[in-house]
Parts: sequence; C-alpha cells; structure tokens
Amino acid sequence: MTELAGRSAVVTGASRGIGRAIAASLANAGARVAGCARRADGGSFLDDLDARQRTACLFLACDVRDGEQVNRFRDQVEAAFGGADVLVNNAGIVARASLLSLAEDTWNDVLATNLTGTFLVTKAFLPAMRSRRSGRIINLSSVAGRTGTPMLSAYCAAKHGVVGLTRSLAEELRDDGIQVNAICPGSVDTQMLGQGMPGATSKMTTHDVAAVALFLASTAPVALTGACIDVFW
Repeated sequence: MTELAGRSAVVTGASRGIGRAIAASLANAGARVAGCARRADGGSFLDDLDARQRTACLFLACDVRDGEQVNRFRDQVEAAFGGADVLVNNAGIVARASLLSLAEDTWNDVLATNLTGTFLVTKAFLPAMRSRRSGRIINLSSVAGRTGTPMLSAYCAAKHGVVGLTRSLAEELRDDGIQVNAICPGSVDTQMLGQGMPGATSKMTTHDVAAVALFLASTAPVALTGACIDVFW
C-alpha cells in the first residue's frame, strides 16, 4: 500500500497494543513513522516492519505526561522528518478500582497519561500543521468515553475528556484545513483489557482499530472532522 507515501506520522504509545498496530499499519502504507513510549528499550512497531521500512522510521522514549520530554520528541521528529502530517494520540493506561479505593496519585496518573498527554502532544505538533494548513489528528478514546463502566472511573473520565477535546479542537481548526477525529474502540484483545477488565475476552484485534486509523490518516474526506467513531462488535 502507498496511501501515505511521502507523508510522516507520529504515534504515541507505539510499543504495544493498538498503538503498535497503528504505527505498523501507517508504515506499511508508505509513511515515515515516529513512534514513542515511556521506554524505548523494549519491543516496538519497528519489530513488525521489514528492514527497508525500519530505516525510514523512528522509535524514541517520551513520557507524554512530561511537557519537556514531549517538546524534545517533537524536535527530534521535526529534525528527521520536517514535521508530522498525521498525529495519532494513542498513549494510555488504565486503573481498576472503586472510587473510594482509588488513590489520588492513580487518578492523576490516568488523567495525565490519557488526557493531558493528548493535550501536550497535540500542542507540540500543531504549530507546524497550522503553518502548512493541513494535517490529520487522530485521538484514541474508547467506548468508555461514551458510557460509564464500574470500577473504571478515572479511565472513563479521561476518555470522555478526549472526546470533548476532539470535538472542540475540530471546530477550532476547521478553517485551518486540519481534521481532528477520535476512535472509540470497544474491548480489544490487548494487555490493557486484562488490566481493566480481568477475565474479559474480545473478538476484536488491534488490527481492526488500525484499519480505522489508516482510513482517517489517508483517504477520509476533509469534511470528516469532529467525528468520534465507535468500533466494536
């Protein structure tokens, strides 16, 4: 596939799960992909590419909760690729606990990773997109950003916030030619599913979600912005 030939993409949380599948999918479509995760010494989407593709891509350490690390990551990407045509805010964590037993530090960490991280990364990469008057921003929310789920109050609050941020930013950037959309997956066969809902199973794979991200990153019409696309069985 060559839908994204000549374009560059950034994917956060690209070491495993949905982010890893999205990063590999965009690379397979011809994009130069810069992925990041809190640690860069484990596996990543690069392991899913052939040798030629790997030479055109990057995987770097970046904690999306930390504005200084995010800006450093942005500078590395812009030095290598000249900016990002596509930004996928995927990095996220989940914590399972009743509200009364949920520690404040855990609440803060879940919101910082899922929501504040989306804000910080978007803020870092947006100026270059605005200067080019083009770009596609894809935020990973969840069906938990649409409804409530017991024992996942912090995660639900963060993912509802991602939906609100997506819709607001889409209107803010409509005249700049920048699309902002969210994907709201249901249960996906990932390690995070086991953490958030122990014992749960899913027929949906990370590749199902990656296919939606590829559509939004490539052939989705410019008029499609501010959408929150539900993806679940």
